[in-house]
Amino acid sequence: MKNYEISFIVRPDLEKEAVDKIAKEFEDVLVKHGANILSSKEIGQRELAYTIKGHKTGYYYLINIESDNAAIDEFNRLATIDENVIRHIIIKL
Repeated sequence: MKNYEISFIVRPDLEKEAVDKIAKEFEDVLVKHGANILSSKEIGQRELAYTIKGHKTGYYYLINIESDNAAIDEFNRLATIDENVIRHIIIKL
């Protein structure tokens, strides 16, 4: 098992409850695929350095996990096709 840091940005035009639900669903996907969540942090709504998909701000989330590739691959697949996630990055620590 390896440690990873996952950061993702959710669209700012959603209600706060919807944004929290999206973050919770992604955490559930990671756990379902065998990841151990070490920490999960909502950074909050921040201004983007440049416009992404027409948005100037976004809700930032940071998740640290211990996992194998199955959970990472599934998170990456779902974050890529989810139109509510405007950007994500996965870093192996």
